[in-house]
Formats: sequence, C-alpha cells, structure tokens
Amino acid sequence: MRSTEEVVESLRQALVGVGVVLPSLCVDPVTGASEEPFALVELGRCNVRVAERLASVVRGERPAIGTHAVDVRDGRVGEVMEHAGGSVRLRPVGGGREWDCPKASVVDASPEEVMRARLRRANQESVTK
Repeated sequence: MRSTEEVVESLRQALVGVGVVLPSLCVDPVTGASEEPFALVELGRCNVRVAERLASVVRGERPAIGTHAVDVRDGRVGEVMEHAGGSVRLRPVGGGREWDCPKASVVDASPEEVMRARLRRANQESVTK
C-alpha cells in the first residue's frame, strides 16, 4: 500500500493534469501523526474559480469551466464559462461579449493558441488607444 504522502502527491498531479490547483492540499497533520491506520487528506481552501473548475472536471465536462477552448467553426479562442444543454459558452480571451458554441465544435486550446489570442487582443487594444 502506498504512503499517504504518495497518495497526496498522486492526487496533486492528477488535479494539475486537469488544470486544478489546490494550494493547501496536504496530509492532515493530526491524523498523520497519530496511530490512525489511514490518515486524512486535507483538501484545503480554494477560491471560487478553482472550485467551479473542480466541479466541472468531476462532472466530466470537456473542456472544463475555466479552461480555454477553440471554436472550430471560426477559430476564435475563449475561456469556457458554462455548459448548458448542447452548448458551451465561451468568453473571448481578454474579455468581451460571450458566445455559445455547439459542444461538437469546441476543442481544447493549446497554450500557443491562448498566447496568440492574448497577443492579438493586446495588439488590437494598442491600435485603438
């Protein structure tokens, strides 16, 4: 059987793999130091955006709320804000008017696609100033 520390690290890596970071994740110090055969894992506190993303991941929503996705119909990149029925609501990188996209037309955005969208937005804003 794996140690509690190994299990906590495994959970941390699994959460990071789906874009969720729980900063306070650790072995509960009280039960970890006791004779209790199974120490408790302290999940800790997180902000509401992390909690929303975690709930989305647990529900199996893909892409998860709070991650970035591409609308393959036109190539726009947006942050996933909501799953409703057969649609995914996306908000443009850097803010703006949200739009709905059929789930079948949404794919996870790569870090490069997100960076390009941010750069495009910054360039647009610098031209309008």
